[in-house]
Order: sequence, then C-alpha cells, then structure tokens
Amino acid sequence: MTSDDKGVTWQRRAESPTNQGRLFTAGGKIYYIATMFYIGPGINPNGAPLCIQRSTDNGETWSEPSALDDRTWHQSAANVWHANGCVYMVWERLTINNIKSWYVGALAPVLMRARETDDLTKAAAWTYASEITFQDLIPGYKENKPDMDYFGMPFYPQSFPKATPLYGKVTFPPIGWLETNVVQITDPNHYWYDPQGRTFHLFARAHTGLTNYGALAKVVENSDGSMTTSLQTVPSGEKMLFVQLPGGHMRFHIEYDAKTKLYWLLGTQSTDSMTRIEKMPKGRYSRPDNERNRLVLHFSKNMIDWCFAGVVAIGSEDKAARHYACMAIDGDDLVIVSRSGDARAQSAHNGNLITFHRVENFRELVY
Repeated sequence: MTSDDKGVTWQRRAESPTNQGRLFTAGGKIYYIATMFYIGPGINPNGAPLCIQRSTDNGETWSEPSALDDRTWHQSAANVWHANGCVYMVWERLTINNIKSWYVGALAPVLMRARETDDLTKAAAWTYASEITFQDLIPGYKENKPDMDYFGMPFYPQSFPKATPLYGKVTFPPIGWLETNVVQITDPNHYWYDPQGRTFHLFARAHTGLTNYGALAKVVENSDGSMTTSLQTVPSGEKMLFVQLPGGHMRFHIEYDAKTKLYWLLGTQSTDSMTRIEKMPKGRYSRPDNERNRLVLHFSKNMIDWCFAGVVAIGSEDKAARHYACMAIDGDDLVIVSRSGDARAQSAHNGNLITFHRVENFRELVY
C-alpha cells in the first residue's frame, strides 16, 4: 500500500502470496523479500522458501516471487543496511527441526549480502554468512542445564525439546533468538569499530523469559568474500551473547540516522514482567514478559547505552497491541507502521489492525 498524503489515506497497489516480508530499495529498484509460508510452533514445514519480488516502476507493478533459497526461513520486517555498494539484511534459517515447540533455539541469524547493482531476484546475487544457533552455543542447552549462572536465564525451567508447562495453557519454549537487525559501528572510538568497514553486528530479540535483554553476534567479511558469524569478544576475553537492550525481549527495529550519528530503537515497553502468571489479567497474552501495548522510542550513540526518547503509542487495553513495528526516516520525521489491535482482536499477538504513526521533528528529542 502507498500513501501520497503523508499517511492520512492509503491505496492498495499489489498483493503477494508471501509472508513476513520487508521492502527495500537497491539499484534504483524496489524489492520485496519474504518467506512463502508461515512457520508455526511444532508444525514446521520441510521448507519455507525465501522469495523476492521486484518493481522497476516505483511499485506500480511487480514480478512474480522468485525463490532465492528453498530451505526453511523465518523473519519479520527487520532493518536493511547499505554499505560498500551492497545491501545487507538478516534472515533466520531453521537449521534443524528438533524443537517440538517454538523453534527459536534452532534458528541461525544469517547475514545476507548482495551488490546493489545486480539483479537481486537471482539466487546467485546473494552471499550468506556462516551459521550459529543457541542450542549449539550454550553448554548444557539440550540437557536443560544451560551454563548461564548469575544472569537468571532462563527465567523459567527449560524442557528441551519441548515447552515447559507453566500455568493453564501458558508454556515456556527453549530459549533462543529471532527477528534480527544488522548495524555497523560508525564511531572510531568504539571498542568494536572496524576501520575496514567489514564488521557487522547482529542484534536479535532474546527469548529468555526476562525483559530488556537482546542477543548479540557479529559477522566479518573475509578477503575471499565469504562471511563468518561468531560472538563478540570483550576486552576481558569473554564472549558476549546477551546485551542490555530496552524491549529486547520483543520484536524491535533499529534505524541509523547519519545526521545525528545516532541509532534509533523502536520497541516494546514492559511494566509488570515480575507479576506471577496466575495473577495476570485474563486478557493478557502468554507470559508476563509478553506485554505488547506500549510502543516506545530510544536513541544511542553506541548500541549499548540507550536514552529514552518518548512514547509513540499506548493501546487502551491488553488486546490493543502496538508492537512489531517498523520505522523509516522521512525528512525530519520518523514514520512508523505497527502491527496493532483493538477490543475485537483475537489476542494481543494476533491483531486486527495496521496503524500508522508519525514522530515529527524526531531529532529534537535528543538530549
């Protein structure tokens, strides 16, 4: 859908048989990349192909979906990064179907790269980074004794390969990551700065049962063009898998603003994640860490220290979610599209609305 009046009214332009996609531009063309099928917990198909469509007339018409990879992929509309004449983004591949619940412990966030001037509907245009998953990274994961003392993770008992029953129909699947954004560190004084511009950091939603933690990995481009995924090492020599991130327990979106040299974070704010499950209001979805009706904005100069910029929207009730949002910079404004709901929604997760939001003069929020 497109709008010619800054989001007041919208016109349907095209339909696609794909799901969980995102739009981006490259080489003067518009692309839409998405998966072909929805992947549900415990019912993962043998393949959810990664597909792409292209428009050469500013979105008036679109090509049919072209399959880039026939393996099983997952994502939401996370961000896109442009650098070195290439476009970069992360999609998550289901490496093995051995979790009989939500499968995030088996997802590998895969950085994909293509030269902007190439035909991105061709599979050969894309290079994929190497893969790592939670179940392979964390000692004791499959024995349900993950070696993660002192963090309180996982918050609830883990029962790999199944979900742990908690209360009523509420369960806790094995921990993992998903819905990954990619950025580069631009500050030469930053510990993680790469003067060659060949290092990319992956910030993912962390499913641990706790709020405000994200997961972190990095990808380095090698001299032969291949890309290697690993964990970030800090000055002590320790590896860093988790990172403090406001709303990092839910789907979030990162946008870099070159004018302010700041990273902007759009995500979900939790207010009562320590309330016992059996004490939660009846209208709440799933566990206490799944509160979904407060959409907020933060900014940071280093991707670690975050400043609260303000509230974008608050739904009037639990089912009136404002979550899973995407944003883009439109001149002096931020424009935002949110997966939303009202009292008629099936749940806070399964919304019935798309809402559009505009944060005018967003750079004036910096302090």
